[in-house]
Amino acid sequence: MKTIAPLPLDVKLMNALASALFMLLLLVLLGAGLAYVQRLPQFAIRGVTVMGDVSHYNAISLRANVMPRLQGTFFTLDLHAARQVFETMPWVRQAVVKRDFPNRLKVHLQEHQAVAFWGVEGDSRLVNSFGEVFEANLGELEREDLPRLSGPNGQSAQVLAMLQVLQPRLAPMELTLAQLELTPRGGWRAQLDNNTTLELGSGSTDELLARLDRFLKTVTQATSRYSRTVEQLASVDLRHSDGYAMRLSGVSTVEAQDMKNVNQGNR
Repeated sequence: MKTIAPLPLDVKLMNALASALFMLLLLVLLGAGLAYVQRLPQFAIRGVTVMGDVSHYNAISLRANVMPRLQGTFFTLDLHAARQVFETMPWVRQAVVKRDFPNRLKVHLQEHQAVAFWGVEGDSRLVNSFGEVFEANLGELEREDLPRLSGPNGQSAQVLAMLQVLQPRLAPMELTLAQLELTPRGGWRAQLDNNTTLELGSGSTDELLARLDRFLKTVTQATSRYSRTVEQLASVDLRHSDGYAMRLSGVSTVEAQDMKNVNQGNR
């Protein structure tokens, strides 16, 4: 029986090196082939499928505005960068971008739902249903009678929340908030759609509601004493501890004592 002599060490090293070089060459060729395939024009992004509750955009408008800004093919496109491009569109709040083989994208869009204007009169910024401020073409608004909110930077969500608390209190009297402002000192000022100004003052939500409810329960009786209606109120100051001050067309008075009499008469 013949014994096979082991290969010399230098031969083993040469064989191992040759195998490693062969594998390296194979990987390089494979990588080059994949890179070539990834860049073939057949895989260039050619279309977008739009999903979601979208009213301001469609596949045609997105293709015209977004496609020229996308970099890469189906394989090389950076989805995170693509999402950011879609979210730069004025009405887009959030975008989810996925590949759709071989050369398309599927995009699920969430649009801003405008519920109010933001800032001083003439400011074109809007507030969405999440209390976030955004900018868009006002000519594309579905409603033009939105309320106007204002306040310090970063407080839009708080102002919207207060609007949503106050408006249901006013609705039974067919009054609507047209403007609501949070002042830099933390006070609240409102204007109704009949141009009546309400000084609500500062404090917790419960304190503001208590003052507003006190006013709403007695304002009809208070205005009728002067042969006026609620619609003829010019301004109301609810910051008084024992009543409120109101200004009517041609009449100015403080209703603290009158309100006490009304309350006593209702007992």
